[in-house]
Amino acid sequence: MVSKSNAKFIKSLQLKKYRKQEQCFLVEGAKSVLEVLNSDYEVRQLIATEEFISNNPRAYPSGLEVTLTSAKQLATLGTLKTNDAAIAVVHMKPQQEIKLPSDEWAIALDNINDPGNLGTILRIADWYGIKAVVASKETADFYNPKVIASSKGSFCRVNVFYTDLSEFLISASLPVYGAVMEGEDVHSTQLGQGGILVMGNEANGISEEVLQLVGRKITIPRYGKAESLNVAMATAIICDNIRRSQ
Repeated sequence: MVSKSNAKFIKSLQLKKYRKQEQCFLVEGAKSVLEVLNSDYEVRQLIATEEFISNNPRAYPSGLEVTLTSAKQLATLGTLKTNDAAIAVVHMKPQQEIKLPSDEWAIALDNINDPGNLGTILRIADWYGIKAVVASKETADFYNPKVIASSKGSFCRVNVFYTDLSEFLISASLPVYGAVMEGEDVHSTQLGQGGILVMGNEANGISEEVLQLVGRKITIPRYGKAESLNVAMATAIICDNIRRSQ
């Protein structure tokens, strides 16, 4: 079982302050834990049920610290209401600056503050083969447990780089597209082999400062009466059109 001191440490990683201090974050649930164990992330500790260990005997290196526990205790350590598999304590990676070839796409996020949306966007990027996400400094923390959980393992394959978004776009050599309410119909817009797709804040859209750097404004046409689309849903629709146009 997990000791009191270790339990306190694991629980502390739910907060950004302690994640930053310890340079560690949590990965929860069977799928996400298996993904991170098979990635280039360095796993510090694995806390798992006997069932998870017996079902995945070769999923982790022999030298890794493994602590057996119950599903009941796992639920008290992490953020998931039900977790009958495992929690991994993982070392953060240093930020990797993004360099974009002329034939690749990236997604730029302007103050996306909902962790669930960020995680889902990572999953969408991974699905459509987009490896780079550029995030404003106000965007939700990549290592937030909700981001990691909602990405369903895609956090292992998508590079997220936090920076001053305006400065990044000014220096970018690729065309910049921005998703807005009024713009070119994305269904009929010819999107190139490479570019940067800017998605704005859930409530306010793309900020004025960033919008000035958008070369082409695109929109998803509305046929009904819904006021707007969730930002992750809108990202998926536009990414699908990007791949269709290629």
